[in-house]
Amino acid sequence: MNREMNVGRFDKEHFDALFDPRGVVVAGASTHPGKFGFVALHNILSSGYEGNVFATNRDGAEVLGRQTLRSVSDVPTGQADLVFVCTPSASNHEVLSQAAAAGIRAAFIASAGYGESGADGAILQQQLVELADDLGILLVGPNGQGLVSTPSSLCAQIVAPNPPRGHIGVASQSGNFVSSFLNLARQSGVGISRAISVGNAAQVGVIDMLEYFADDPETSVGLVYVEGIPDGRAFFDRLCAVTRRLPVVILKGGASASGARAAASHTGSLASNDRVFDGMCRQAGAIRASNLFEAFDTAALLATQPPPSGARLAVVTTVGGWGVVTADAVADTNLDLVDLPGDLRETLDALLPPRWSRNNPIDLAGGETKDTVADVLDAVVSHPEVDAVILLGVGIQSNQARLEREGAFFPEFGLDRITAFHDRQDARYADLAGELSIRHDKPVLVATELAVGDPSNAAVAAVRSSGRYCFPSADRAVRSLDLALRSAQWRSRRGLPPETGRSA
Repeated sequence: MNREMNVGRFDKEHFDALFDPRGVVVAGASTHPGKFGFVALHNILSSGYEGNVFATNRDGAEVLGRQTLRSVSDVPTGQADLVFVCTPSASNHEVLSQAAAAGIRAAFIASAGYGESGADGAILQQQLVELADDLGILLVGPNGQGLVSTPSSLCAQIVAPNPPRGHIGVASQSGNFVSSFLNLARQSGVGISRAISVGNAAQVGVIDMLEYFADDPETSVGLVYVEGIPDGRAFFDRLCAVTRRLPVVILKGGASASGARAAASHTGSLASNDRVFDGMCRQAGAIRASNLFEAFDTAALLATQPPPSGARLAVVTTVGGWGVVTADAVADTNLDLVDLPGDLRETLDALLPPRWSRNNPIDLAGGETKDTVADVLDAVVSHPEVDAVILLGVGIQSNQARLEREGAFFPEFGLDRITAFHDRQDARYADLAGELSIRHDKPVLVATELAVGDPSNAAVAAVRSSGRYCFPSADRAVRSLDLALRSAQWRSRRGLPPETGRSA
């Protein structure tokens, strides 16, 4: 897909050099497995990246079986677009100059000792930016942990992990939060398109990355962690332009006085007034999350499910207690636990025993037969007066199957047959949730603690294999759906088309 792009003062080609380079240079590769220069080269070589990989070492030592160059000036001109800098700050001016001469257009600076370290470091940082500007190099960092670009199989980081491919674009002022989001991507199977730690954001920051993500066909939602905004007005104006094209989830640190002090010592950020920041997010149409898990949950929902077209929610549960706590969670949101329409209640009466709840949440009350869950879910999702559905209780039978397979009696007494049946049924229900979501263009969320307790559970595995997100609890599903609804309503009020999640 070809699109016009103007990201800040850099063009699309500079950001392509960063995220989809034809070659990468690791400046400062080390033979010591605990050094940044060793880890960065290891991760690039181990991630399946197929472009050119060069490494420099002042002694010309062999690192990871690869002969290094003594300086970036030895890199063949035009063979690399990105330099990943692990050299000491005193060497980095020379590294950038040599990189520009070799045709390199983007640099990621992992080195510390700049703005986060005090006044002298701030001066050094400003000098580095001025040099990069003069050379026409896009500079990310310093004091950053790295970047990931799954379409290019590029894991240029000084930390783990390497996430699965997907459609969430991550940008963060903290490298540790990038790692946290990528860990959740690995755990859930909901993948990442691009991820980057901007460190001190000396030249470019998270808003520059969001502008790139907004026109990136690989990215369908932006996920951001920020601590401070140096120019709030400019950030707001640019964020408004992004959210018209891309849903954005923001997690902010430094909301409290103690958090603001920690942010200043962490990346040198000056935390903004939290109430002002909250109002800015609402006006700009960005989704502000309250914690790490809520941020990832919501981004995962937006990346893999259709947006809710309205507030009318139905909850289908095989166990009453889960429905009760879900109803409690809904009460604190803009969602509406819809009264069951008469025709839908009649349909469910024909499918379920008389003891079913006859209300919403729809408690099946143990009345499941081979096809009951599937038939009920189909009836509920397809009803025109239901905008979204949360399905609870799948995975219970395959959880029992796991215990039986681990027990002393398996596979005798018919246990081999019944465990296989339970696994098939739970996988069937989870698959059907995804199929119905696509067929009726509605979010159908599956929630179970087995997403964390036993990721190999048949229901959880089925959700994961489809590329969708299995929520670890009903209240987290409710909260994320509520935030997605607010985003959809913001877009609707402005006449913007809904953003559609992409299933793998």
